[in-house]
Amino acid sequence: MKHTNSVATILAIIILAMIPFATFSQTYKIVGTGQTISYDTAVAINMPTSGQAFYGQNSNHPGNVRSYTNNGDGTVTDNVTGLMWQQTEDRNGDGAIDFYDKLTYYEAVDSAATCSTGGYHDWRLPSIKELYSIAMFYGAEPGPTQPVPIKFIDTTYFSVGCGDANSLSHGDLGTERTIDGQIASATKYVSTTMNGQETLFGFNFIDGRIKGYPTTSPVPEDGQSKHFYVLYVRGNTAYGTNQFVNNGNGTITDNATGLMWIQNDNGTGVVWKDALSYAENLTYAGYSDWRLPDVKELQSIVDYSRSPATSSSAAINPMFNCTPITNEAGVADYPWYWSNTTFSGQSQTNGASATYVCFGRAMGYMPPFGGWIDIHGAGCERSDPKPKSFTAFTQNGTGYYNAQAPQGDAVRIYNYARLVRTAGPASINENTNPDLFEVYPNPVDKVCRVLFDKVYSKIEIEIYNSIGAKIKAINVHDTKSLELDLSDLPNGIFMIRISKDNVVSTKKIIKE
Repeated sequence: MKHTNSVATILAIIILAMIPFATFSQTYKIVGTGQTISYDTAVAINMPTSGQAFYGQNSNHPGNVRSYTNNGDGTVTDNVTGLMWQQTEDRNGDGAIDFYDKLTYYEAVDSAATCSTGGYHDWRLPSIKELYSIAMFYGAEPGPTQPVPIKFIDTTYFSVGCGDANSLSHGDLGTERTIDGQIASATKYVSTTMNGQETLFGFNFIDGRIKGYPTTSPVPEDGQSKHFYVLYVRGNTAYGTNQFVNNGNGTITDNATGLMWIQNDNGTGVVWKDALSYAENLTYAGYSDWRLPDVKELQSIVDYSRSPATSSSAAINPMFNCTPITNEAGVADYPWYWSNTTFSGQSQTNGASATYVCFGRAMGYMPPFGGWIDIHGAGCERSDPKPKSFTAFTQNGTGYYNAQAPQGDAVRIYNYARLVRTAGPASINENTNPDLFEVYPNPVDKVCRVLFDKVYSKIEIEIYNSIGAKIKAINVHDTKSLELDLSDLPNGIFMIRISKDNVVSTKKIIKE
């Protein structure tokens, strides 16, 4: 006999059942990039719809909308992540953000202990994942057509500075550029850049990139420490700590963020447009809502404790598989992965480049250092052109590099793809066509009966929790029904998924 409830009771059960999973399993949320403009390979376009070219880019998947509170005491609370930030890089309080507000890496680490902004004394130098959480990709870097940058941060709440061309830097006057707004994080590269330089990761809210920066001047004879802007953070110490679960079906769920990832990459380099198309047309592990991640989602799975030079692996948890490549220097390495986020160079309507994250070495061509070297570190974020064209770049033997970039950034039109989906209950869709089975009673107390539409010689049953993590798997042979004991599961919402010969049927159940 089927268990019956009033509509109001069922709704109450659903709301209460979701609380343990949606609220307490997810330890941090990734703030969306703020990118709402759509692009083709060159310029802004009308937002594409499913089935059209360029569908699946960042504007189609905006993510969590940023939300800040100005606390009126020099601090800003991020209501999405739970992190509290200093509001300005103006450390000396003179009303200007310039070179004299900058610190060396070690000064930045040590000075956190004496910071008392807002009356708080638990400030810390942010990790690169924490720092990246406030990056916004509606910005545009400075250039001939955009001399004043549109900063990659919400300037309604935060004050960040450009480079200071009038201040003393490395012993010379006027050597800082407009784009020298690098801000330090506490995350040091486990390898080195520039042929042996100790390196930290930082983000630049002026040019919109994560890069590895030597803690000292990259010019060996200089011998001086590089200086950075600083924003301290406090709160949510779990931010950026992944909680990966191997679901056993070629997917990995990060319970910290509520995102599900495909364990393998796509296996080959593709242009950005084809990476979007690959995601749009893929059905995998019974899901058809895969997408190319936005750049902040992609950066969330970087493992900054790993690198090709130190762990002989990509900068990612070893649960994931990365296709090996040979880099421009002829060295064994790992790919760069496209995001669905466009990089707006010198204009918000310039859509010629897309962002990517390096899970292998971030190569650049620098003849003074011997040619091809790791210049920005595994775990950095940069951008490459979308179209299949190298007209703006110089070829040197085995690779292409941007001759206009100071570090001769390697240019790869063909990058790899690693796909993601939201693992919450809204993305686990019930599929009743074909309808392979029924479940009763539902809601269930301890034991429910599963009735198949016919006798199957072999069928697989999987149970997923409300954030898409698989928690049970059962293989059944030669039966039309069975009793399923759920007494070991907490109360909540679950999905039962039946798979037979690539046909999948899924039903939602409530355990009360």
